Amino acid sequence: MITVKTLLSALVVVSVLPSAHANQVSKSQQKFIAKYEKQKNIPDPAAMLINTDPEPELTQGFTPLFNGTDLEGWKPLGGHCTYEVTDGEIVGTCVPGSPSTYLSSIKDDYANFVFSAELKWAVNGNSGVMFRAQPKGDSVKGPQAEMEGPGNDRSWSGGIYGQGCGGWYYPLWLEAHKEARKALKDGEWNRITIQAEGDTVKTWINGIPAAHWKNDEYTQGFFSLQVHSGKQGEIHFRNIKVKEL
Repeated sequence: MITVKTLLSALVVVSVLPSAHANQVSKSQQKFIAKYEKQKNIPDPAAMLINTDPEPELTQGFTPLFNGTDLEGWKPLGGHCTYEVTDGEIVGTCVPGSPSTYLSSIKDDYANFVFSAELKWAVNGNSGVMFRAQPKGDSVKGPQAEMEGPGNDRSWSGGIYGQGCGGWYYPLWLEAHKEARKALKDGEWNRITIQAEGDTVKTWINGIPAAHWKNDEYTQGFFSLQVHSGKQGEIHFRNIKVKEL
């Protein structure tokens, strides 16, 4: 298990080694170390891979996953938060008392792909995009590209959370992630891009590199648009598309 002492040691800045500095935990993120240090699969900051790639090209070879009119090709799993189509957008609304809800693609064998979608918050609330997801009872499990919403001081949108899998696979707490932590735009559309090839997953938030994660457990599955449980939240989704590789 990674201990608090081990994680705190990652706060030391090695000024003569820029590559090592990139893997230091940012001082602004120190408060999250104790919160997650008991999580069994929390990564060692020094061992985390860094995404330095440009965002994939997003105009050629993509298939829309949302027809702009109805929810054909999708089904809700989990709770009873609502999804409806308004003005060519999917609007997901939190229902207080409901568990987290996942509007999930009926096609469930996406393996290698580039996926992109835009999100905007009308009412702030937690969200995310499940990918290579699997059913878990009447809900879901698997990796999720986090979309926390504006104003969250953790600012891990674009990080990878293991929904039903024990917690964070790839938190955005390193110095290398500071631009990604600033990339979300309040009151505007925000683009999440996910590239999965074999055991390698990378994400971008508004074109800024975020996660670089290796995993050979979740190799294919479906996509889900999350509305998290809570007291409020209204998230709009559009331009949902995928290019299978």
